[in-house]
Amino acid sequence: MLKADLHIHTKYSSDCNTPLEKIINRCLKIGINCIAISDHGTAEGALKMQSLAPFKVIVAEEILTPHGEIMGMFLKETIPSGLSVEQTISQIRTQGGLVCVPHPFDIFRPSALDSGIIEEIADQIDIVEVFNSRAPLPQASIKAQTFADKYGIAKSAGSDAHTPREIGNAYVEMPEFNGRDDFLQALRTGKVVGHRTSPLIHFVTSWTKLKSRLKRQ
Repeated sequence: MLKADLHIHTKYSSDCNTPLEKIINRCLKIGINCIAISDHGTAEGALKMQSLAPFKVIVAEEILTPHGEIMGMFLKETIPSGLSVEQTISQIRTQGGLVCVPHPFDIFRPSALDSGIIEEIADQIDIVEVFNSRAPLPQASIKAQTFADKYGIAKSAGSDAHTPREIGNAYVEMPEFNGRDDFLQALRTGKVVGHRTSPLIHFVTSWTKLKSRLKRQ
């Protein structure tokens, strides 16, 4: 069985400074043997990680649309931010990827995809993240579970780690898989495991993001 943390960030995200090697070491230490690298606005870190890690790495990306973020999984290259929801989904499909909605219904997350849009595109969603360790309240998870059950959508979970110690705070216990379609089937039989990260961790993320902006000025 795999312990799959399906939402991890690296130094390629503007709000994270974790090197790829530290992520690999942390995963090996705690027994996480499958990850999805889902940096903001780029698949570059995920593609590099895939060539380095001694375990399964899914190339993903959190793509910001005018209505919030959509995660593409099993990508081959970066999808630009700023496209419409429809264009973003089309780009994911063109690459043979899966459409995932990260941290849905999280009222404290400005980047969460608009709940009305989620309902409108329900038939185009492959995966819903039903547990995100950085979502502070359980109501978001309950709503996500209900939504996924209503439409028969596969359920994922992830730590949304922006620091090494967060890795593994949430994961899915699931069978081994080979490729996109096999992953989706394995995910449907998986078991979500996890706990919530302290909200104080957001101060670390905000500070990292501020430093990144200052460097660019």
